[in-house]
Amino acid sequence: MIKKISIYLVTLLLLITGTIAVVMYGKGYNFSLGDGKIGISGTGLLAATSSPDGAGIYINDHLTSATNNTVNLAPGEYDIKIVKSGYFPWKKKIKIEKEVVSTAYALLLPTAPKLDNITDAGISNPVMDPSRTKIAYTASSSDSPRKNGVYVLDMSLRPILTLQSSSTQIAEDTIDAFSKAKLSWSPDAKELVATISAGPDTETTYLLKTNFNENPQDITATLANTQITWALQKEKQDMSQLLGFKAKLKNLIKENFQILSWSEDETKILYTATQAVTLPLIISPRIIGANSTQEERQINKGNIYVYDLREDKNFKILDSMPEELSLTWFPDSKHLIFVNDRKISIMDYDGLNKTTVYAGPFVDNYVFPWPDGSKILMLTDLGNPAISPNLYTIGLK
Repeated sequence: MIKKISIYLVTLLLLITGTIAVVMYGKGYNFSLGDGKIGISGTGLLAATSSPDGAGIYINDHLTSATNNTVNLAPGEYDIKIVKSGYFPWKKKIKIEKEVVSTAYALLLPTAPKLDNITDAGISNPVMDPSRTKIAYTASSSDSPRKNGVYVLDMSLRPILTLQSSSTQIAEDTIDAFSKAKLSWSPDAKELVATISAGPDTETTYLLKTNFNENPQDITATLANTQITWALQKEKQDMSQLLGFKAKLKNLIKENFQILSWSEDETKILYTATQAVTLPLIISPRIIGANSTQEERQINKGNIYVYDLREDKNFKILDSMPEELSLTWFPDSKHLIFVNDRKISIMDYDGLNKTTVYAGPFVDNYVFPWPDGSKILMLTDLGNPAISPNLYTIGLK
């Protein structure tokens, strides 16, 4: 009887000891034997992932593991580099803390992206809708007025054969010169306004539905009413995005931010500072395992920043936003598309790892992200002024 109790107690003790050891290992503790004694050292975890995966993880220039994986590290600052053949490397200095999981996510961009055309007859004036899934544009190069007019490219569709089949014509030149129209989207992305100029003081404005089955509606006389309706829609959308926020956070945004755009998941704000001020802490104590990139809470009027709502972190991106520059969110909400100096680049939302993915010819700042992040869309004549520009994709995956 005593023997059975002893075996039971020893087994129970081993189970408890093993469970404690597993829990401690999961928290980042390492066990070692030295001088005949068991040593326990507290470490942190680096969880490194990449897209695509299978990239090498270099820690202080030493190949240590591969994505997607976790690595135990002693507390401290490390130079992390994620590398894969055929892609630009990703680098960041990351702080490792005891019992804390620090993350490193690398969007690896190809060094030789593939270009594919979506249109081939020449287009102009592409405009992305507020949902970031459709682009309206005009076409005027066909000999048939029925083929010239306004088209909508739905990037959320998955065409069976080619991307060229994703565009739908919603207005044609048999009614008016829609191929020369200036286009703008409604806040709900269900309608378009097409303004056609027939002279210095003569304009006709049409309301277009994104369904070709409905005829264009002449709203020249009632344009002001449509503009008021759209302004109210936009105001309602802006207010809904702030619902559920604490009063302190709402005031922070309203008093200091001129919002340029929200990230797709609405957890980050790209904004221009409206005044010079020190942003108060919204989350205190600070979140464990948050982005370790140095933030800037002392903002200056006119500078461009990204504010992370989840982590209460603020990162400076640019000193200003001139007209020739474009800055938009990448669909994963973790990156920005930066267009400047005839180059298309992608950077982390904290301003690091700016990588040029295309440096060839393209028209103005007509650069748009594909909704699933697999491509970037641009308008280009490929450097040939003798042809009309077309929409091309830059493959990222």
